[in-house]
Amino acid sequence: MSSNISVELLTGEQWQRLRKIRLDSLRESPNAFGGQLEVESAFDEEQWRNKCTTLDYLLASIDGVDIALMSVQVLDGDHGATCWIGGCWSNPQYRGRGSFRSLFKYVDEHAVGKGWQRQGLGVWADNYSAIAAYNALGFIDAGHKQESQRHSGRFYIHMVRDSVAK
Repeated sequence: MSSNISVELLTGEQWQRLRKIRLDSLRESPNAFGGQLEVESAFDEEQWRNKCTTLDYLLASIDGVDIALMSVQVLDGDHGATCWIGGCWSNPQYRGRGSFRSLFKYVDEHAVGKGWQRQGLGVWADNYSAIAAYNALGFIDAGHKQESQRHSGRFYIHMVRDSVAK
């Protein structure tokens, strides 16, 4: 199912691709992320290029169409995480085709060299479809619900996954 999906690590030279899919994600799922469409729409080229130097952005594509995005940040995180996964989004027209599985396969293939051995992420506690998708990828609940500091009255949970890298 995911055989025709390609995944690449974006560079600053590819900032326009990052900008397009990131803004698409904020339009389609405005409450799913920490970012805001109004703020990020105003970013200039330098700000978009800089995003590629502060985080690793992975982009999944099918036949030259960018369909899914996620960021990876190396850090010493909660629950022993060596990196934090963020901004996971896929174009609704391409959901169910294996884009997240392909993104995490890329993470596994590069885990040792990039420091991505134990991945952590936060997901809204009421986003049952995302939780189910993360469970299918090997993530487990790593703690109790916590209230968001950015979104009053909303709760998230931490999930972790150990890379299956050999």
